[in-house]
Amino acid sequence: MLSATAAAQQHDADELAKQLSNPVAALISVPLQYNYDETWGDDGYRNQLNIQPVAPFSISEKWNVISRTILPVVYQKDIIPGTDQAGIGDITQSFFFSPKKPTDGGLVWGIGPAILLPTGTDDLGADTWGLGPTIVLLKQEGAWSLGALANHIVDVGGGKNRVDINSTFLQPFVTRGLGQGRTIGANIESTYDWEAKEWTVPVNFFYSKVSKIGTQMVSYQGGVRAYLDTPRGGPDWGVRLTMTFLFPE
Repeated sequence: MLSATAAAQQHDADELAKQLSNPVAALISVPLQYNYDETWGDDGYRNQLNIQPVAPFSISEKWNVISRTILPVVYQKDIIPGTDQAGIGDITQSFFFSPKKPTDGGLVWGIGPAILLPTGTDDLGADTWGLGPTIVLLKQEGAWSLGALANHIVDVGGGKNRVDINSTFLQPFVTRGLGQGRTIGANIESTYDWEAKEWTVPVNFFYSKVSKIGTQMVSYQGGVRAYLDTPRGGPDWGVRLTMTFLFPE
């Protein structure tokens, strides 16, 4: 039988795991998400670490703004045949305006702008600014979380080497809490390039666990993915490992 302290810690871990399944939860977190993908062409591969701080800000009695940043750090080889690149990619910055409470039907939602910042180095960026809308919808019931995140970004001006961007990102996801801070889930991180008229569709399966290092709450996640569709010569499979530092109020 669990002690009162152990039961409280387990409840806290389960609650944090549930909040992590909600992209607009009022929870400060810093995910470090490592991705490995292959094979482009004959031998191409990519290592990418996404640094993804999330911070909520209260702007009124009823509304939050949630800032979500993605900064990619990349090393890739033979994706451009015969070459390798190392550096940072373009930052994607999103702001979600979200009600602090779900609707009467239990729907959680957020909407706002998504901004592409031309921070890429060593041929890893589009050399252009991008802008568009982003939205998230979520329903949590019992141990289940079901939702979707989407954005559409177009280029709005850049340098002489700019890439034309007209891209839609769709991420349906489902997770199930298993208790003791554990979660299993799946998502599809599909992107449609309207310029090239091509899909990139990886499906991810993952397991995560909320734990503690000293007094620091963390989440560990591991997963694999397969590509259902890619541009010609795109990757076949990948793995993902994520460590998330959590800062509950």
